[in-house]
Amino acid sequence: MYDEYAESGKLANYLQQLGGYLDSYLEFDHPDAMENEAQWREVLNQKIPEKGVGIDQVITELGQTVIPNGSQIPRPGCTSFITTGASTIGVLAGLASSVSAPQRIGIHAFNLLEEISLTWLTDLFGLNPEMKGVYCSGGSVANLLALGAARQWAFEKRGIDPAENGVTLPCRLYATDVSHRTIHRAAAVLGLGRNAVVSIATDAQGRMKPEALEQQLKEDKENNAVPVAIVATAGITSTGAIDLLAPLAKIARANDIWFHVDGAYGLPGILDPHVEAQYQGLEYADSVIVDPHKWLGAPVGIGTTFIRDRSLLNRAFAQGESDYLEGSCIEDDIQNSMDSMGIPYHDFGVELSSPSRGAVVWALIREIGIEGMRERVCRHNAMARQVAKRAEAHPQLEVLQEPTLSICCFRYVSDRWQDQDKLNRMIHRQLVHNGQNIPSTAIVNGQLAIRPCFIGARTGWHLADDLVDEVISIGQQFDKAYMEKSHQP
Repeated sequence: MYDEYAESGKLANYLQQLGGYLDSYLEFDHPDAMENEAQWREVLNQKIPEKGVGIDQVITELGQTVIPNGSQIPRPGCTSFITTGASTIGVLAGLASSVSAPQRIGIHAFNLLEEISLTWLTDLFGLNPEMKGVYCSGGSVANLLALGAARQWAFEKRGIDPAENGVTLPCRLYATDVSHRTIHRAAAVLGLGRNAVVSIATDAQGRMKPEALEQQLKEDKENNAVPVAIVATAGITSTGAIDLLAPLAKIARANDIWFHVDGAYGLPGILDPHVEAQYQGLEYADSVIVDPHKWLGAPVGIGTTFIRDRSLLNRAFAQGESDYLEGSCIEDDIQNSMDSMGIPYHDFGVELSSPSRGAVVWALIREIGIEGMRERVCRHNAMARQVAKRAEAHPQLEVLQEPTLSICCFRYVSDRWQDQDKLNRMIHRQLVHNGQNIPSTAIVNGQLAIRPCFIGARTGWHLADDLVDEVISIGQQFDKAYMEKSHQP
């Protein structure tokens, strides 16, 4: 029988062992998990053990079976999703938090780093200094919190408390067809209904048309709908385009409507002087979100919501009094870290139990500073422009939308293929199976594009050219095979 107390004091040894396995994984010379699927499934698919095998055996199984057959997402060449492998300091800070401060409540260093790191983020991204934030699990919840505050504000102006009494009037959220679908989910969860999301027309780049928004607002004034928020996107997921923030902010202020900016992916783009001007108007936002587990290199599970008036979050999401908590803390004469809950982040969102995420963000910024973050963002944006430059110069490549941030949507074209979308699906699938350069796809103006999003901390310059070279090579192979097949008797 093994008991957890018998293992105390050995953490450093086990970390060294596990670190060795993880370093080996980060060399990225292991095959895809599907190549050994039968083997690792056989090893792992066991009945629950009556007796434990002990920590040494578990570490061995993790290192020899689980870790080598992990995800492809941390690969430097995996540009499919806007989440990536965490940087080393992000992993270490997360581990420190999980051991030393498994919850963010209390008066301790980790609780302090929640607020310090949130302040650093407002400074890093040039947000209005009035903004105050709260961490959550990611963009889905971050948008939910921001729009929950918007709902609270919109109804309070009408003398209604929606958190207490529910939504009593039809509502409107103004977004676009390319807004992230978490906006619709937030509308559903908040009781507004998915149909409350009104899709505003976009321009050729997928950006909300200000004139179309104004027209829709005029039409909606004739009914009794509550305009809850105008939702702009700073970094559209499919293309990286940035909505025209300044005109949209002006419309929001003129109509006294909450202005929300979804910057889950693209907010760090403001650090790049090439695109900084496109963020004008951000300073007028009532709420902004960003995911540190994207461009900043944090482990997945860290999103952030910033609100101009954080008390709205408290009124929208506070859980209320509960017998098991009341009297557990005191307000005055605090002498012990457990005397107080600290800043009540647990009442600013939907998570009561929550890890201390601020230490991770603090560590990420502390390690490389503004300068290092700017270098990363500029590098990745330049890589997208490099892909576009290569594609524009090659007779069999086509750029479907010029990059704004670190996404470039392009495709291979061939006169031999009637269905260009089918050809590019085949090329994309071969890229995935080759396992070196792994972009995703997107539909841009009705056409299928190969869509790399350069965002990983380990994603270096050469990968832009590597991807283009591989797309050309695969496309030409398909062309050759097509010709050989068409000449068969």
